Amino acid sequence: MAEQEASGLQVLLRTLQSSSDKVSILSILKVLGDLLSVGTDRRIHYMISKGGSEALLQTLVDTARTASPDYDILLPLFRLLAKVGLRDKKFGQKALELEALDVTLILARKNLSHSQNLLHCLWALRVFASSVTTGAMLGINGAMELLFKVITPYTRKHTRTIRAATEVLAVLLKSKSNSRRAVNRGYVTSLLRLHQDWHNHDTVNTFVMIRRGLLLCLQHIATFRSGREAFLAAQGMETLFSITQNCLDNKGMEPVISVMLQILRQCYPVSPLPLVTPSSAYAFSVPGSFTPEPPCGLSEEDFEDDGDEEVDKDLDSEDVKEEYDDLETDVDKLSSKPGLDRPEEELMQYEAMCLELSYSFEELESKFGDDANFEDSQDTNHHHIPTAASPKQHCLKKDQTSWGQEKEDTVQTSLLSMVKMGRSSKKRPIKNIYHDVQSNGLGIDSLGNDIPDIQTSPKEDGWDIEAISCPRMSASFSNSTSPREAGEAIDKLLHLHPKHIPFHDPCLYMAKARRTRFVVDFKMVAFPDLWGHCPPPSAQSMLERKCGVQRIKIFEDVRRFIQPNDIINKVIFSLDEPWPLQDTASSCLRFFSKFESGNLRKAIQVREFEYDLLINADVNSCQHQQWFYFKVSGMRANIPYRFNIINCEKPNSQFNYGMQPTLYSVKEALLGRPSWIRTGNEICYYKNHYRQRAAATGSGKCYYTLTFVVTFPHDEDVCYLAYHYPYTYSALMTHLDILEKSINPRQVYFRQEVLCHTLGGNPCPLVTITAMPESSSTDHLEQFRE
Repeated sequence: MAEQEASGLQVLLRTLQSSSDKVSILSILKVLGDLLSVGTDRRIHYMISKGGSEALLQTLVDTARTASPDYDILLPLFRLLAKVGLRDKKFGQKALELEALDVTLILARKNLSHSQNLLHCLWALRVFASSVTTGAMLGINGAMELLFKVITPYTRKHTRTIRAATEVLAVLLKSKSNSRRAVNRGYVTSLLRLHQDWHNHDTVNTFVMIRRGLLLCLQHIATFRSGREAFLAAQGMETLFSITQNCLDNKGMEPVISVMLQILRQCYPVSPLPLVTPSSAYAFSVPGSFTPEPPCGLSEEDFEDDGDEEVDKDLDSEDVKEEYDDLETDVDKLSSKPGLDRPEEELMQYEAMCLELSYSFEELESKFGDDANFEDSQDTNHHHIPTAASPKQHCLKKDQTSWGQEKEDTVQTSLLSMVKMGRSSKKRPIKNIYHDVQSNGLGIDSLGNDIPDIQTSPKEDGWDIEAISCPRMSASFSNSTSPREAGEAIDKLLHLHPKHIPFHDPCLYMAKARRTRFVVDFKMVAFPDLWGHCPPPSAQSMLERKCGVQRIKIFEDVRRFIQPNDIINKVIFSLDEPWPLQDTASSCLRFFSKFESGNLRKAIQVREFEYDLLINADVNSCQHQQWFYFKVSGMRANIPYRFNIINCEKPNSQFNYGMQPTLYSVKEALLGRPSWIRTGNEICYYKNHYRQRAAATGSGKCYYTLTFVVTFPHDEDVCYLAYHYPYTYSALMTHLDILEKSINPRQVYFRQEVLCHTLGGNPCPLVTITAMPESSSTDHLEQFRE
């Protein structure tokens, strides 16, 4: 049966090529058209495999070269060619070899005044031009000049033909040689004028696709450096910017807006990062390594060029797909709930280790509250006191004792009440999240402690909020250098602003931080790490992405280049420049990151409430820039501040799918609500115009911007912003000490020893935790040893 079908199709194709009878040719074309109009693409691919493309092209050439070409045959033939050519990857090469290109161009020139015939010729040319080699050949033979005769200023006549001509021209301009030819002949200015004319007259958006076709031509030209230079010289940025700002919210112009913004991004002049060097601001001498050469600055010649000099390559044999950066990240690409990799029955055995998968928050709080009071835990917890200064001993003993006595009654039940109060609203502003915790109006915090009035600032209690927010390791808040006085000052602060936090002790943390060796000689401790934090009052849902926010941010970035009048561009914090740079009397925000795990290299005030931030690369490196953690102060409440972290490296981020940065307010912590909360809106992550020289990494490197808007809860607060909940080495060592003193030694075997030391000289702990033997019998002891 298959052989009969194959022979039948081959007979039709042979007859089509050899026949000179009009009726026979039209009949065969009708049969082929009917066959390919139904079913799937398999029929078209099957026909191509049997020489269908060659048969149709040969028929075209033979018919067109007669003294009087018969358009009754040519028109259905062009329609078939357009359909088959889209599926045949070598269609352009076949057309070139059979001389179908020249024939089609000749027919198009003859029919400039005959719209219907010209339209069919343009359909065929569009398919031919899909091959880069064929497109370049069409450009050499004058195809672009022909198309500019068809693409006229605004008119309501022959719009289908004009639209087809713009589509053909856009495909032709994918070729480098055609784009260079278009630049040399001044077509960039012509295309801008044509688009502006159609935009001004098409007030009801009837001919959006013609305008889009003209923009696609500009977009393909702008792929190459010479095209971008010509576009900038023709004031293209200003022209498209003025058009775009009046129609960003017009859904009817979506096909046009997306291309316009993409062109603006492409033609935004590439620039180096505003850094002295891309290498890390911190360096560490590794034993046995060579001393790195001093980094040099960046220059324009360092950037990787797009290689305009390369010749066009034939990509017919490859499944090449043109891709541009999304102006709006497709959230559907990330599955919010990935499928299971094994049967659900097998996963049941892990429920004991992952209780959050099968319990609600209330059930977990209740369960842990019941299990927390094990036998003799208090005696075990509170006799292992650090042998540092006596204030630390007192602080640790006091906190641990209160923890053991009030753990179930205070911590667990109040945390449960926090969760219940917070579950009523999934989305709340920062201020509400903090303030709803004290909604009972009793002046009691979430853990049952008395708290001062929300209107009472810590400054009114006599504390310097700036000094408290990032205390020195070796000095108290009153600038004393005595470690004993430092401990007493911390103890006094804890007494005035009580906040009991499980598994945390500020004095012990300070002692651990002083013993930690850093690459940089940090003098300060971040307040969230010293003070500790409690879980958020409720589960925070993923941020819902607003449609269009990413393109709005890109449009605002373009505005910097077009309208720089309101740009401040003032460096207010930098690890590379003499300190201090910040004027405490100015109204701008103040930044700081010189503490453990802190990462902010430079802060630049762009506008009054907008800041560009650059994060530091890994030590002894010029890459791996994603983590950020810094202090910010001097803010005004209820003012939206925009932060742009402009030197991220990953091509995509969870911030595009609902993740938010974390924020810790010092004032909220002193008022009894120390929590890291997810905050920020208008969040998106996209490629920017900054580039790194090729010599620094061996290849050209793009950077990405994470932008978000934060509204702070208090005036003149001190807040910390981080990529995720910070966890320092000092916190690890603190937690291990507290954990060792918290377990019941009759039930749990806990041993902490030093496995090795890091290159920086810090001990790398090895922790062994297991169950104690049930008895002193030989069998149980042997089982324990194994």
